[in-house]
Amino acid sequence: MRYLDRFQPVALLILRIVLGAVMIAHGYHKVFGGGMMAHYHAVQSLGLPGWLAFPSALAEFFGGILVLVGLFTRFAAAAILIDMLVAIWKVHWKNGLVGEHGYEFPLSLAAICVTLVCYGAGPLALEIIRTGGRSRAART
Repeated sequence: MRYLDRFQPVALLILRIVLGAVMIAHGYHKVFGGGMMAHYHAVQSLGLPGWLAFPSALAEFFGGILVLVGLFTRFAAAAILIDMLVAIWKVHWKNGLVGEHGYEFPLSLAAICVTLVCYGAGPLALEIIRTGGRSRAART
């Protein structure tokens, strides 16, 4: 099965595209669609400080963009991971894994985030341009 190893860059790209597209879609209306105040009040209703709505929305939208293009991927994926863990904890946990509004979807996104935090963007990303074409292994 070693021949499948050559597809690892494509697998990381697919994970980035999926996570980025989903997060951009979820964050867009919060940042640009006038949904920020609704998000602010929703965060407050969870017993959290309302100001946490701002980093949450930024992590979703701009973090999604960064993950999608593969720039500062580990940092952006970590921010999205925190957002997903809070969503699971404060919103979805009470509904169970597969119940209505269950935590299976944010858990899946969190798993993608963990993968990207651990492995980075891969070679098919703008990160390669930022690092001068050198992979992380070549820099260490």
